[in-house]
Amino acid sequence: MNRTSGQPFRVRFFALATLVALVLLLPAQQSTTSTPPPAPRFSHPTRITNPYHPFVPGGLKVFMGEEDGEEILIKDIYSTATRDFHLGSKTVRCRILQETEYVDGELAEISQNYFAQADDGTVYYFGETVDIYQDGEVVDHGGSWLVGGPTLPPDPPDTATAQVPAVFMLDHPHAGDTFKPEDLFPLVDETVEVNRTGLTKTVEAGTFDNVIKVRESTRLSDETEVKFYAYGVGVIKAPEAELVMTSFVVSQAKR
Repeated sequence: MNRTSGQPFRVRFFALATLVALVLLLPAQQSTTSTPPPAPRFSHPTRITNPYHPFVPGGLKVFMGEEDGEEILIKDIYSTATRDFHLGSKTVRCRILQETEYVDGELAEISQNYFAQADDGTVYYFGETVDIYQDGEVVDHGGSWLVGGPTLPPDPPDTATAQVPAVFMLDHPHAGDTFKPEDLFPLVDETVEVNRTGLTKTVEAGTFDNVIKVRESTRLSDETEVKFYAYGVGVIKAPEAELVMTSFVVSQAKR
């Protein structure tokens, strides 16, 4: 946002030289701010070692909680399978995280989420396919999107197409950092702001040091969510559920 937008600007004769100098400097200022960030490089995309979103093939995390009076159970399965995505002239191999959610004991949703780590340690999100269940049957695929769109038979045909992956987690997040894990408005939209770092947080699975607190917002509603990510584990607490079990070996955890 331009801070001077809408402000009155008066020019007097004795200030003419200053005005001319500012005008001459303006193109150089514009050229420095218009430089796009470098495109991510994926030399070893399946080696996801980001401390706040690590991926351990064969791993499992279980979350439990309550929302609107209903019991929530979420199982995150870190698959040993992979999937290739085309990004320009390159092929990027992604890890697959399957998230299964139960509400009051009934299957509510299964999603396949695709991640790759860039050379700078940033984890990128290549999208997700979503199956929403009711009475044991798939009734919707809302929220499905993929880089390159649906390309495999299991992909829902109405899956939205993204041209590039989104930043899911920075390698060294600091307070004040912002990024967008989902950026296909009005289908999906999410902005993450890192609020605090270096916290200690206790959940059912244990007490964790070196925790970051983030706030998620979306242009799709006025609601915001607060989540906590632990070093070496990833997310440990969301508004509706907290970590109760993990197969990850974490030296930071206090049992």
